[in-house]
Amino acid sequence: MTSKVKILYFASLREAVGCSGEELDLPAGVATVGALRSHLAGRGEGWQALAAGRNVRAALNQKMAAPDTALDGGDEVAFFPPVTGG
Repeated sequence: MTSKVKILYFASLREAVGCSGEELDLPAGVATVGALRSHLAGRGEGWQALAAGRNVRAALNQKMAAPDTALDGGDEVAFFPPVTGG
C-alpha cells in the first residue's frame, strides 16, 4: 500500500509556496487533511500561507474536505483560497 498523496496548490497559495503541486509520502502521525496542512505550514517561509488561522479551503479527491477528514495513500488533496464571485 502506498502512503503517497498528491497535493495541489491553487491561486495565491501556489505563488506563496512556489509550486503548483507535489507528491508526498505521508509522515508518521499525519492522517487527516488538517494534520497535513499543519505539517506543510511547518516548512516555514511561504508555507505559512497554510498555517492555522489562515483562510484556506481544502478538497479531498475533488470534494470539499474538513480538517478532520481522514487521508489514505493515493488521495489527491487540493488547497486553495476561498473563491469570491461576482
